[in-house]
This record gives sequence, structure tokens and C-alpha cells, in this order.
Amino acid sequence: MATLDDFSKIDIRAGEIVKAEIFKKARKPAYKLWVDFGEEIGIKQSSAQITDCYNIEDLLGKQVFGVVNFPSRQVADFISEVLVLGVYSEKGVVLIEPERIVKNGDKLG
Repeated sequence: MATLDDFSKIDIRAGEIVKAEIFKKARKPAYKLWVDFGEEIGIKQSSAQITDCYNIEDLLGKQVFGVVNFPSRQVADFISEVLVLGVYSEKGVVLIEPERIVKNGDKLG
């Protein structure tokens, strides 16, 4: 069972998607995302399998939550630096968004 101490080690921040592309080399349909996590963290990239619920046009300017302190992972020829958070639904992955606009880099607490 995970403890509160385990959870406190995960750094989850709000960020804004500033660029999105179709990830042609991914094994499963995915997008390449660039997310602005504010001045302290900057823009980080992520591979996200969210094509069932989102078009690229839907993503630009959207605020999302992402884990910024996991190790980077190589996905095909792309380095995914953050894990963008979503919920697995019957229709596909739905991104977790702040209810209201917050400052990029604000920490989930």
C-alpha cells in the first residue's frame, strides 16, 4: 500500500500545452506534446496516447497536470520528459485539467 510519504515524492504540476504533433513513429496512436510548466521547470515534452478523445486543435492552450520528476523515457525517436495525467475511460484517455486557470508550474498539493 502506498503511503502519504510516497505520494509526496511525486511532483505534479499544472502546465499549458503549447505545441502538439501526430507521433508517426509511435507503435500505438499518440501525440507528441510540448507543455509549458512555467519559469522554474520550462517547456517539457511528452508522448501521450490521447488520440481517441482529442484532436490536435483541441489540445493547444489546454492546461493539464503532469508528473515532472519521473525519469525521461525514450519512445521511438522521441524523449518523453513528463507524464501527462489522464483517466482511462470507455472512450479513451481523458486528460486531467484544473477546474480553473492556474499559473503554469503550480503544484498539486
